[in-house]
Amino acid sequence: MRFKDVFSIIGPDMIGPSSSHTAGAVRIGLAARQLFGRLPQRAELYLYGSFAETYQGHGTDVALAAGLLGWGTDNERIPDALAAAEDLGVELVFIPSQGIVGHPNTVRICLKAEGIADLSVLGTSIGGGNIEIVGIDDFDVRFSASFPTMVITHSDRAGMLAEITSCFSQNGVNIGSMDVDRRSRSGEALTVIEADSSFPEELVQAILEIKADLSIRILDLS
Repeated sequence: MRFKDVFSIIGPDMIGPSSSHTAGAVRIGLAARQLFGRLPQRAELYLYGSFAETYQGHGTDVALAAGLLGWGTDNERIPDALAAAEDLGVELVFIPSQGIVGHPNTVRICLKAEGIADLSVLGTSIGGGNIEIVGIDDFDVRFSASFPTMVITHSDRAGMLAEITSCFSQNGVNIGSMDVDRRSRSGEALTVIEADSSFPEELVQAILEIKADLSIRILDLS
Protein backbone atom coordinates (compact mmCIF):
# COMPACT_ATOMS: atom_id res chain seq x y z
CA MET A 1 0.00 0.00 0.00
CA ARG A 2 1.30 3.45 -0.88
CA PHE A 3 1.90 5.98 1.88
CA LYS A 4 -0.57 8.86 2.02
CA ASP A 5 0.85 12.22 1.05
CA VAL A 6 -0.19 15.65 2.32
CA PHE A 7 -2.70 16.00 -0.54
CA SER A 8 -4.45 12.83 0.66
CA ILE A 9 -4.84 14.25 4.14
CA ILE A 10 -5.76 17.92 3.68
CA GLY A 11 -6.93 17.99 0.08
CA PRO A 12 -6.02 20.39 -2.73
CA ASP A 13 -6.31 24.13 -3.13
CA MET A 14 -9.75 24.68 -4.61
CA ILE A 15 -11.19 27.74 -6.34
CA GLY A 16 -14.97 27.84 -5.99
CA PRO A 17 -17.31 25.96 -3.61
CA SER A 18 -15.37 24.67 -0.61
CA SER A 19 -16.10 20.97 -0.92
CA SER A 20 -13.56 18.20 -1.14
CA HIS A 21 -15.97 16.29 -3.39
CA THR A 22 -16.21 19.32 -5.66
CA ALA A 23 -12.43 19.25 -5.96
CA GLY A 24 -12.74 15.55 -6.72
CA ALA A 25 -15.20 16.35 -9.49
CA VAL A 26 -12.65 18.67 -11.12
CA ARG A 27 -10.07 15.88 -11.02
CA ILE A 28 -12.50 13.31 -12.49
CA GLY A 29 -13.29 15.68 -15.33
CA LEU A 30 -9.61 16.39 -15.90
CA ALA A 31 -8.78 12.68 -15.90
CA ALA A 32 -11.47 12.03 -18.51
CA ARG A 33 -10.20 14.96 -20.64
CA GLN A 34 -6.61 13.69 -20.55
CA LEU A 35 -7.67 10.16 -21.45
CA PHE A 36 -9.77 11.51 -24.34
CA GLY A 37 -6.81 13.50 -25.57
CA ARG A 38 -8.63 16.62 -26.73
CA LEU A 39 -11.47 19.00 -25.95
CA PRO A 40 -14.75 17.11 -26.44
CA GLN A 41 -17.54 18.48 -28.58
CA ARG A 42 -20.18 16.82 -26.41
CA ALA A 43 -20.06 15.41 -22.90
CA GLU A 44 -22.87 13.39 -21.37
CA LEU A 45 -22.45 13.27 -17.58
CA TYR A 46 -24.49 10.65 -15.76
CA LEU A 47 -24.58 11.58 -12.06
CA TYR A 48 -25.27 9.08 -9.29
CA GLY A 49 -25.97 9.24 -5.57
CA SER A 50 -25.09 12.52 -3.87
CA PHE A 51 -23.76 13.91 -7.13
CA ALA A 52 -27.20 13.46 -8.69
CA GLU A 53 -29.00 15.03 -5.74
CA THR A 54 -26.85 18.11 -5.19
CA TYR A 55 -24.76 18.66 -8.31
CA GLN A 56 -26.10 22.16 -9.00
CA GLY A 57 -26.16 23.51 -5.46
CA HIS A 58 -22.70 22.18 -4.62
CA GLY A 59 -21.12 23.23 -7.89
CA THR A 60 -20.37 19.70 -9.07
CA ASP A 61 -21.55 20.61 -12.57
CA VAL A 62 -19.20 23.60 -12.66
CA ALA A 63 -16.32 21.49 -11.32
CA LEU A 64 -16.80 18.72 -13.87
CA ALA A 65 -16.94 21.28 -16.67
CA ALA A 66 -13.71 22.86 -15.45
CA GLY A 67 -11.94 19.52 -15.50
CA LEU A 68 -13.17 18.75 -19.00
CA LEU A 69 -11.71 22.09 -20.10
CA GLY A 70 -8.34 20.93 -18.80
CA TRP A 71 -8.33 23.15 -15.70
CA GLY A 72 -6.87 22.07 -12.35
CA THR A 73 -8.45 22.59 -8.93
CA ASP A 74 -6.57 25.85 -8.34
CA ASN A 75 -7.63 27.53 -11.58
CA GLU A 76 -9.19 30.92 -10.84
CA ARG A 77 -11.59 30.57 -13.79
CA ILE A 78 -13.45 27.56 -12.30
CA PRO A 79 -16.59 29.55 -11.30
CA ASP A 80 -16.99 30.49 -14.98
CA ALA A 81 -16.45 26.99 -16.38
CA LEU A 82 -19.98 26.43 -17.68
CA ALA A 83 -19.92 29.70 -19.62
CA ALA A 84 -16.41 28.98 -20.89
CA ALA A 85 -17.48 25.55 -22.12
CA GLU A 86 -20.40 27.09 -23.99
CA ASP A 87 -18.12 29.70 -25.55
CA LEU A 88 -15.82 26.92 -26.76
CA GLY A 89 -18.71 25.00 -28.30
CA VAL A 90 -18.69 22.15 -25.79
CA GLU A 91 -22.17 20.72 -25.27
CA LEU A 92 -22.59 19.54 -21.68
CA VAL A 93 -25.55 17.34 -20.75
CA PHE A 94 -26.01 16.57 -17.04
CA ILE A 95 -28.21 13.53 -16.41
CA PRO A 96 -29.22 12.65 -12.81
CA SER A 97 -29.33 8.86 -12.82
CA GLN A 98 -30.17 5.88 -10.69
CA GLY A 99 -28.34 2.60 -10.54
CA ILE A 100 -26.05 0.44 -8.47
CA VAL A 101 -22.69 2.17 -8.06
CA GLY A 102 -19.98 1.58 -5.51
CA HIS A 103 -19.83 5.10 -4.09
CA PRO A 104 -22.39 7.89 -3.54
CA ASN A 105 -20.29 10.51 -5.39
CA THR A 106 -20.08 8.89 -8.81
CA VAL A 107 -20.22 10.15 -12.39
CA ARG A 108 -19.98 8.44 -15.75
CA ILE A 109 -18.61 10.81 -18.37
CA CYS A 110 -19.20 9.96 -22.03
CA LEU A 111 -17.12 12.10 -24.37
CA LYS A 112 -17.65 12.59 -28.08
CA ALA A 113 -15.83 14.48 -30.83
CA GLU A 114 -15.70 14.20 -34.59
CA GLY A 115 -12.92 11.98 -35.91
CA ILE A 116 -12.16 10.22 -32.64
CA ALA A 117 -13.67 7.22 -30.86
CA ASP A 118 -16.12 7.91 -28.04
CA LEU A 119 -14.80 7.43 -24.51
CA SER A 120 -16.64 6.52 -21.31
CA VAL A 121 -15.00 7.09 -17.91
CA LEU A 122 -16.58 6.09 -14.59
CA GLY A 123 -15.14 7.95 -11.63
CA THR A 124 -15.82 8.50 -7.93
CA SER A 125 -14.85 11.25 -5.52
CA ILE A 126 -13.74 9.56 -2.30
CA GLY A 127 -13.00 12.64 -0.18
CA GLY A 128 -10.20 15.10 0.38
CA GLY A 129 -10.08 15.86 -3.32
CA ASN A 130 -9.05 12.27 -4.02
CA ILE A 131 -10.68 10.19 -6.74
CA GLU A 132 -10.80 6.70 -8.14
CA ILE A 133 -11.39 5.82 -11.76
CA VAL A 134 -13.33 2.56 -11.68
CA GLY A 135 -14.16 1.99 -15.32
CA ILE A 136 -13.05 2.90 -18.83
CA ASP A 137 -15.46 2.05 -21.64
CA ASP A 138 -16.59 -1.54 -20.98
CA PHE A 139 -13.55 -2.44 -18.88
CA ASP A 140 -13.63 -2.80 -15.09
CA VAL A 141 -10.37 -1.27 -13.93
CA ARG A 142 -9.53 0.71 -10.80
CA PHE A 143 -6.82 3.29 -10.21
CA SER A 144 -6.29 6.43 -8.15
CA ALA A 145 -5.04 8.87 -10.81
CA SER A 146 -2.67 10.15 -8.10
CA PHE A 147 0.39 8.96 -10.00
CA PRO A 148 1.50 9.03 -13.64
CA THR A 149 -0.76 6.49 -15.32
CA MET A 150 -0.54 4.66 -18.63
CA VAL A 151 -3.69 3.10 -20.09
CA ILE A 152 -2.93 0.53 -22.78
CA THR A 153 -5.53 -1.05 -25.04
CA HIS A 154 -4.20 -4.22 -26.65
CA SER A 155 -5.03 -7.69 -27.86
CA ASP A 156 -5.14 -10.40 -25.21
CA ARG A 157 -2.43 -12.92 -25.98
CA ALA A 158 0.11 -14.97 -24.05
CA GLY A 159 3.20 -13.00 -23.03
CA MET A 160 1.67 -9.59 -23.70
CA LEU A 161 1.93 -8.33 -20.13
CA ALA A 162 5.47 -9.67 -19.84
CA GLU A 163 6.50 -7.68 -22.90
CA ILE A 164 4.91 -4.51 -21.53
CA THR A 165 6.49 -4.81 -18.10
CA SER A 166 9.85 -5.63 -19.69
CA CYS A 167 9.69 -2.28 -21.51
CA PHE A 168 9.19 -0.54 -18.18
CA SER A 169 12.15 -2.36 -16.64
CA GLN A 170 14.45 -1.63 -19.57
CA ASN A 171 13.61 2.07 -19.38
CA GLY A 172 14.05 2.32 -15.60
CA VAL A 173 10.43 3.14 -14.77
CA ASN A 174 9.11 1.42 -11.63
CA ILE A 175 5.54 0.07 -11.71
CA GLY A 176 3.58 0.96 -8.57
CA SER A 177 0.36 -0.85 -9.45
CA MET A 178 -1.26 -2.58 -12.41
CA ASP A 179 -4.84 -3.57 -13.21
CA VAL A 180 -6.00 -5.59 -16.21
CA ASP A 181 -9.40 -6.45 -17.67
CA ARG A 182 -10.40 -8.11 -20.93
CA ARG A 183 -13.57 -8.47 -22.92
CA SER A 184 -12.97 -12.11 -23.80
CA ARG A 185 -10.20 -14.66 -24.11
CA SER A 186 -7.95 -13.65 -27.03
CA GLY A 187 -10.06 -10.51 -27.44
CA GLU A 188 -9.39 -6.89 -26.52
CA ALA A 189 -7.84 -6.09 -23.16
CA LEU A 190 -7.11 -2.97 -21.14
CA THR A 191 -4.06 -2.62 -18.90
CA VAL A 192 -3.65 0.29 -16.49
CA ILE A 193 -0.23 0.95 -14.98
CA GLU A 194 0.50 3.52 -12.28
CA ALA A 195 4.19 4.38 -12.05
CA ASP A 196 6.49 6.19 -9.64
CA SER A 197 7.68 8.62 -12.32
CA SER A 198 6.63 10.06 -15.66
CA PHE A 199 6.96 8.07 -18.87
CA PRO A 200 9.90 8.90 -21.16
CA GLU A 201 9.19 8.93 -24.89
CA GLU A 202 11.55 5.97 -25.30
CA LEU A 203 9.27 3.85 -23.10
CA VAL A 204 6.14 4.85 -25.00
CA GLN A 205 7.78 4.04 -28.33
CA ALA A 206 9.07 0.70 -27.05
CA ILE A 207 5.56 -0.37 -26.05
CA LEU A 208 4.06 0.82 -29.33
CA GLU A 209 6.60 -1.32 -31.19
CA ILE A 210 5.09 -4.45 -29.63
CA LYS A 211 2.39 -4.07 -32.31
CA ALA A 212 -0.51 -5.97 -30.82
CA ASP A 213 -3.35 -3.73 -32.04
CA LEU A 214 -2.10 -1.48 -29.30
CA SER A 215 -2.88 2.10 -28.29
CA ILE A 216 -1.66 4.17 -25.34
CA ARG A 217 -3.23 6.93 -23.30
CA ILE A 218 -1.26 8.90 -20.71
CA LEU A 219 -2.78 10.44 -17.58
CA ASP A 220 -0.87 12.73 -15.19
CA LEU A 221 -2.81 15.04 -12.86
CA SER A 222 0.27 16.30 -11.00
